[in-house]
Amino acid sequence: MKLQSAECRLQIGVAGLIVCAMLTASVLRAETIDRVLAVVAGQLITLTDVTAALNLRLQTSDGAADPVRAVLTKLIDRELILTEVDRYAPPEPMAEAVDREVERVRARFPSQDALDAALAGSGIDEKHLRETLRQDLRVRAYLDQRFTAASDRREALVNDWMAGLRRRGDVIDLYVTAR
Repeated sequence: MKLQSAECRLQIGVAGLIVCAMLTASVLRAETIDRVLAVVAGQLITLTDVTAALNLRLQTSDGAADPVRAVLTKLIDRELILTEVDRYAPPEPMAEAVDREVERVRARFPSQDALDAALAGSGIDEKHLRETLRQDLRVRAYLDQRFTAASDRREALVNDWMAGLRRRGDVIDLYVTAR
């Protein structure tokens, strides 16, 4: 009887070792799903966000040597502005305005399949795209409401305002340029 009990414990021990080995192997094969590049006022900006902005042509890198850095900087600024927008709540954009923006994005691609591929490659869906475009419309409405000066002065005023947001903004920039 004791022999069976010892044999049973040995089998359980071996099974436990096998399970531990399998778990260790799966941990070693873990892959990175996304990468946090910045945190702005508690909101994460990920590599997926930057990739989506580039692939869907929502932001441009303006020919920068490091397109990720260029777009990340724009997304950080956008998040700082959205924090201000949320404080002062301009009117919500009409659904038709969001639809027009979605159509503008669609027009950048030769077909719906090409847009779908860009969305999939960016790791987002059309619902996420619509929300991003809705937020962009809110930003535009806020800037139009706040900065009514003539176009030549408006750009300088917006740039000064953005510099102030950057100085007092809650930004943690984690992006390190690959060498």
